[in-house]
Amino acid sequence: MGIKRRHWALAAAPLALALLTATGCDSTSSAPTAKPTAAPSTSTSTSAARTVARVCANPVAGPAKAPAGAVTVDPAVVGDLESKTKSSPPNTTFWLRPGKHRLAPDRYAQVIPKKGDRYLGAPGAVLDGGKKNQYAFAGTAPDVTIRYLTVQRFVAPQNEGVVNHDSADGWVIEHATIQDNSGAGLMAGAHQQVRSSCLRDNGQYGMNAYKGGGGISGLVVEDNEIVGNNTDNWERRQEGCGCTGGIKFWAVDGADVRGNWVHGNHGAGLWADTDNNDFLIENNVLEANDGAALIYETSYNAVIRNNTIRRNNWAEGRRYADRGDNFPYATIYLSESGGEPRVRARTDKIEIYRNVLENNWSGITLWENADRFCNSPANTSSGDCTLLVKNARSCAKPAIDKAPLYADCRWKTQRVDIHDNRFVLDESVVKCTEMCDRMAVLSNYGTYPDWSPYKGEKVAEAITHKQDNRWHHNVYLGPWEFVAYDPSRVLDFDEWQGMDYRQDAGSTLDPGAGG
Repeated sequence: MGIKRRHWALAAAPLALALLTATGCDSTSSAPTAKPTAAPSTSTSTSAARTVARVCANPVAGPAKAPAGAVTVDPAVVGDLESKTKSSPPNTTFWLRPGKHRLAPDRYAQVIPKKGDRYLGAPGAVLDGGKKNQYAFAGTAPDVTIRYLTVQRFVAPQNEGVVNHDSADGWVIEHATIQDNSGAGLMAGAHQQVRSSCLRDNGQYGMNAYKGGGGISGLVVEDNEIVGNNTDNWERRQEGCGCTGGIKFWAVDGADVRGNWVHGNHGAGLWADTDNNDFLIENNVLEANDGAALIYETSYNAVIRNNTIRRNNWAEGRRYADRGDNFPYATIYLSESGGEPRVRARTDKIEIYRNVLENNWSGITLWENADRFCNSPANTSSGDCTLLVKNARSCAKPAIDKAPLYADCRWKTQRVDIHDNRFVLDESVVKCTEMCDRMAVLSNYGTYPDWSPYKGEKVAEAITHKQDNRWHHNVYLGPWEFVAYDPSRVLDFDEWQGMDYRQDAGSTLDPGAGG
């Protein structure tokens, strides 16, 4: 859970759509801002067009009249929604009249749907928690649908969610607006579909894809606008908690994340953390997030393609650089994550291709913490192990010193294929002169714990030279530098392509271009 780094010891530690194209050198602001009602910024300078969901400014209206057979919910009656849900059989359709609906004035008042229930909001229908109720929709009933409804001002505790609080399976959230809540606006269960919705300005996450006691499979996140989340600034309140993002994914096996506009979140845009697998992340626009556009951490097997990624990581990248940290904090950050043929998925590697990355704080970093492995006290995902080892306690001496545990107890950044991407950097746009121009593959010097079999340079050697991580056939515009092995080894393009590292075969660099 979260990212902890021990630095190199030897070196000092469909809807309304907006046509979107990647920006060029058209910004002079010192920091990116993204307003929920603003269209994606446009320019014709460098990249192919991309269309994304523009949901928050133009939500699709629900039915103006109650569908046949639906139960009508009256906003003038406090608690009408939970009361009628309780008294109705499964598979009931509820139509919420226009206006502000309230639950009973108790922190634990909540709607507990039954299997197959459907909740449809009329134009202007809002379920408002009044900063009193913690949860809106809860319980374990499967196959619930929520459409055309605004859910706002609930106060879920940290790491908990307002809609689908108990991560029930098979829910469909569509044309909804979930905003201004504490905690996560939305939780996720298996085979959940979140489509064409606005997840905006929630205190911790837009969505927390986490299910206690078991993983999530078959998740679809499509054509949503995910903006302005982590308003409660949890990473500052609990430094290193790894507990924020536009969306956070935990132990999700199979997710399609496509066509979303993920922007202006106060932290990472998308963050997959701990034993996720089989992700397809495509055709999204990820822009102006304070942290990385995408973090893929201690996870497996993903396809990341055809995304427009720009102006991310300005706040967090600059913060670390200003304090003298030489770690290459990147816009796409793979931390102990790679392809693994033994874990079933639609691919057996992490493939990153046909993306445009423009004017972000640095590019792609492949990282592996030599001290982070199953049963190590340095493993911030405490209690979790790789998908190849069932019992973390088996990762101990003497068994961990030899096959198969020597390899299988460690999450490995391996089989990463980065190709046919376009990397554009204009330092005058990002307003930086150093540390914002890095592409990297590296590890730290293993030191901990005393019984670790990965001490010294073993992991740095493996991630850099032996784990089939490669860049090739990319286009670079701007003053790019490259980091390999450890943070102190900063290379120019010729060194990066040379005999020692043999990266970026077939790629081109125009150091004088950018924007």
